[in-house]
Amino acid sequence: MNINELLKSKEMTKYRLSKQSRVPYATLSDICTGKTELTKCSAETVYRLANALHVSMEELIEPCLEVRPAFELFKSNVCHRLKELGDIDFLIESLSQNKIDEYYEKKWYPESFYLLAMVDYVSRANDIPLCDRYNELRKSKLETVLFPASVLSMAYATDNNQVKQEAMQNAIPEFMRFNIVESEVRNVN
Repeated sequence: MNINELLKSKEMTKYRLSKQSRVPYATLSDICTGKTELTKCSAETVYRLANALHVSMEELIEPCLEVRPAFELFKSNVCHRLKELGDIDFLIESLSQNKIDEYYEKKWYPESFYLLAMVDYVSRANDIPLCDRYNELRKSKLETVLFPASVLSMAYATDNNQVKQEAMQNAIPEFMRFNIVESEVRNVN
């Protein structure tokens, strides 16, 4: 959780945090707006904020250190994991690790929807009922259609948007539900 989310969850104002932590309000405000990176603050400032929020220093700075991989790399990793584990173990791992919700809470919607689409696709392919825990999430989708880089490159190189239309028509339905164009998840190298 970033500092703004911590404040909200603890129903605490920046002013109150500033007073309790003895961190100047201007400094805290700059941290909350992103003008100042928490990782660039002194250890004393981080300690005071963490102490006032009743979290460890590591918990406070962890969101600042997380790097979001490129979506194409994420997709590749998911497909390789499916190939490596096999369908059933992939489903068990994906559902038990709760990554779908974790990505969604981080507002990493493409990753969340892609993983859910993969879980739904593998479930259908193996005649396994869908996990109903995600029924509400299944009502959502990306605002714009997300195409693979290869499709976008081909459409650009040929100056032909028909490439995109064909890709959408050939997409796996579980992915298209979320506005993600994906046609091949099994044949990865």
